Amino acid sequence: MILIALTCILPFLHMIALSVSEGHAVDLGRVWFWPVGLDFTAYEYFFENTPALRAFGNSVVITLVGTALSMLATVLTAYPLSRRYLYARKPLTTAALFTMLFSGGIIPTYLVMNQLHLTNTYWSLWFVGLVSTYNMLIMKSYFENIPGEVTESAQMDGCGELQLLGRIVLPLSLPMLATLTLFYGVGYWNMFMNVILYINRTDLQNLMVVVQGMLQIQSMDNMMAMDIMQQQELISEKLKAVGVMVMVVPMLAVYPFLQKYFVQGVMLGSIKG
Repeated sequence: MILIALTCILPFLHMIALSVSEGHAVDLGRVWFWPVGLDFTAYEYFFENTPALRAFGNSVVITLVGTALSMLATVLTAYPLSRRYLYARKPLTTAALFTMLFSGGIIPTYLVMNQLHLTNTYWSLWFVGLVSTYNMLIMKSYFENIPGEVTESAQMDGCGELQLLGRIVLPLSLPMLATLTLFYGVGYWNMFMNVILYINRTDLQNLMVVVQGMLQIQSMDNMMAMDIMQQQELISEKLKAVGVMVMVVPMLAVYPFLQKYFVQGVMLGSIKG
């Protein structure tokens, strides 16, 4: 287990060291898991001379709004399917499962988004990934595991379906909600292909697409205004490391706050009966 953990930790430490080490040390391959000198010039250049800061803001908007919409839609889908008295419950669940095996495809989906005039808007990103069938089934299974006596007693006290959902079911499902919020958040934050397909405006692209584009550029043409020494220090390896760190750190900052609920949600949401 220690060796497996090191395969995840050591590359991350290596990227941190690369991003803050001096340029000549990186160029000579002297940086491993500890920084050689301290130089934050690459971070300054990354945020001041690239569209990364704007893209970071776009990623935050896409992630926060998208996660909220997806969680709302997932709850409103999973809760009815978890009620045994729902008419046509099994056919509807089968129809949802069908979408895990077959989809309309990229081109038909793009044509639909284009006909709805949603391309070059974030609504195309949110609608395409609004509900994950896998996440919905986890939530449905969790709702089904809530003791029927609890919900029945609430109904006898006069709770309607919305009151039952808001006052009883959701408060008892916080671990699962935190888990799926993390799943959706990571998915929206790392969204790449959908942004490439539906967003053509550079000012609306997220951090993942912008950083990926920068990583693919072998020669930094926009560094011509800098002097030769600065160009030698801001080599591509440092910028790659900075880009990776900027993409990874926000999710790492959120995860510790959800870790307790994440573990509980994975365990409880996967047990039936």
